[in-house]
Amino acid sequence: MRKDLFTFLLAVSISGSVAAQTDTIVLKEISVSFRRENIERLPELKDTYIWAGKKSEVINLQYLDANITEKTPRQIFAKVPGIFVYDMDGSGNQVNISTRGLDPHRGWEFNIRTNGIITNTDMYGYPASHFSLPMEAVGRIELVRGTGALQYGAQFGGMLNYETKRPDTTHAFGLEASMSAGSFGLLSNYVAAGGKTGKLEYYGYYSKRTSDGYRENGKTDYDAQGLILNYRFSPKVSLNASLLRSKYRYQIPGPLTDSMFLVDPRQSTRSRNYYSPEIYVPSLTLRWKLGAMTSLKWTASAILGQRSSVQFNKPADVPDIIDANTLQYAPRQVDIDQYHSYTTEMRLMHAYPLHGRHSHFAVGVQYINNDLHRRQLGVGSTGTDYDLNISEAGWGRDLHFKTGNIAVFAENKFQLTPAWSLSPGFRFESGASDMVGTISYYPLEDVPNTIEHHFALLGLNTEYRLGQHHDLYAGFSQAYRPVIFKDIVPASPFERADKDLEDAFGYNLELGYRGRTGALNWDISAFRLQYNHRLGNLALEEGGEFFILRTNIGNSVTNGVEMFAEYNFDIGPRVHASIFSSTAWMDATYQDASVRAGDENVDISGNKVESTPPWISRNGLNIKYKSLSTSVLYSYTSESFADPLNTVTPSANGAVGLVPSYGILDLNASYRFGKMVVRVSLNNLLDKQYFTKRPTFYPGPGIWSSDGRGFVASVALKL
Repeated sequence: MRKDLFTFLLAVSISGSVAAQTDTIVLKEISVSFRRENIERLPELKDTYIWAGKKSEVINLQYLDANITEKTPRQIFAKVPGIFVYDMDGSGNQVNISTRGLDPHRGWEFNIRTNGIITNTDMYGYPASHFSLPMEAVGRIELVRGTGALQYGAQFGGMLNYETKRPDTTHAFGLEASMSAGSFGLLSNYVAAGGKTGKLEYYGYYSKRTSDGYRENGKTDYDAQGLILNYRFSPKVSLNASLLRSKYRYQIPGPLTDSMFLVDPRQSTRSRNYYSPEIYVPSLTLRWKLGAMTSLKWTASAILGQRSSVQFNKPADVPDIIDANTLQYAPRQVDIDQYHSYTTEMRLMHAYPLHGRHSHFAVGVQYINNDLHRRQLGVGSTGTDYDLNISEAGWGRDLHFKTGNIAVFAENKFQLTPAWSLSPGFRFESGASDMVGTISYYPLEDVPNTIEHHFALLGLNTEYRLGQHHDLYAGFSQAYRPVIFKDIVPASPFERADKDLEDAFGYNLELGYRGRTGALNWDISAFRLQYNHRLGNLALEEGGEFFILRTNIGNSVTNGVEMFAEYNFDIGPRVHASIFSSTAWMDATYQDASVRAGDENVDISGNKVESTPPWISRNGLNIKYKSLSTSVLYSYTSESFADPLNTVTPSANGAVGLVPSYGILDLNASYRFGKMVVRVSLNNLLDKQYFTKRPTFYPGPGIWSSDGRGFVASVALKL
């Protein structure tokens, strides 16, 4: 790129000199070209954040060959080593991922954001992300690993930020539309409009997607809308206001046993089960350049909405059939969560001279107030449609989980030499979560529970530049995960919740080397994740009475290596190619831990942590010829265990047992001409029948088949 640009500038300079001596000049055609990378790193400083010394990835979606319509994570995050993908809610509904041996359930080990706004449903009650942004609206994805936890939150997994597309500010009105169709009845439409008029920038979108699903009774009906406004009062002050919404209804096909999966992985065990979240995300963001060296950012946002389900909740080997006596199905269970989560955050970044160089100080305060109203075990109808009415008065569980939490954080990037920076920081969190309400099978006086959060977290990051494109980086950051709602709610009359539950606490530690030499781009790092006070069940007896105690069962540690390397090369004058490998090795084991097995407790120290495959490797080849781009991706995930006991032989209902390894081949292509882009995706080209996890709770214990071979075609137009 630089060589072409230099040639262009030289030609302009020469033409100017010659033009002074002659009336006419004929210039040769100059070709200016550059290569767009779809994986980058965050800069050392961005907005009011310090990212120096931290492991980060930035995925540019607009030039990525991937199945955007169905949000296929193994393709979108292909160049991020160690991403574990959990297929659960049907294609395209949610992105369920994790890193470094953490739980992938709706990404709840991440601090998930959209344009910097938190979208986890309830950080302290139920941190799953039910908000489902259409991937067509996303311009880039930013991922920061856990050593950056002091600045955005205390999550072990890191921060995952979806940046929406920005309008074309050279026009008052611009239009973007895409249409997709594919296997299993997939139909999807996306339309967006944006532009700039005066001091106002705007971007709005609408998305609609329906699908019959890979499995029987696996239909999805999804829609989402968003409006983002940015008003620039002056070059120093701007205000951003946005309102985002997503909703989908997923018909849950039910879990399978191992024998069912082997016979027909597309079959269904349930036809009357439904799940539907509807989430609103309003927000305000004020940016104020207080001076040449100081910037301030204030945000206020909310998560409002609900998650509802009606299900016949039984294991896979219990059929849902009509009773011969009543000539009706059994009543279903109705569960409804209502969310009211509010967050406000003030951040300030200040640059100052120190020993002849600029250092940077970032400080902030965050307040979160949440009220999660959970109603469960409602006796629903015997019908077959999506019906949330209950046939008997009252709920088996009717609870509120209210949290107030304040966090104060600061970090300073000391630029000690032109090549070396050191960034110490801290985060102090203080708050409490209170559970009140009723549980029909539990003594009223035993229901109230209070979990306090008081943590002083420390961290240190450093970065050393070995050259213009070579960096050594290292980081350490403490982290914690609060005891969440489901941890303290007894699931049956035989369970009790420990009143002295402790929040999970530990740290992330990493050391890496990243850089670029000519056509080779790489990032290699080693890490250690210590995760103490994990939650689980113990079998106990008191006064001759047997019961199951939900409590802290012990610790775990994950050591590993994450490696990304990509090599770019040319095949002839107009054909460019690149080959990459994104591979992670993980060793996750329990320490000083025991869990319930039958009626006794079993020491699991040394056992492998569930859903943590030792190897995750994605390898791809991309070839570009003029406006045509094709990509081949092979994704391999090694076998893993489904439970802390490391059970190998599957149970009769499929709830525990080994999760076999699997390899998946994907082929994607895109062709650009003018303002139109045509994309084609052949997912799981070899039709591998596989599953990623055996869940212990939602959507039900057993096997959940992942999608087999499928086809998606999209046409996008930008005006």
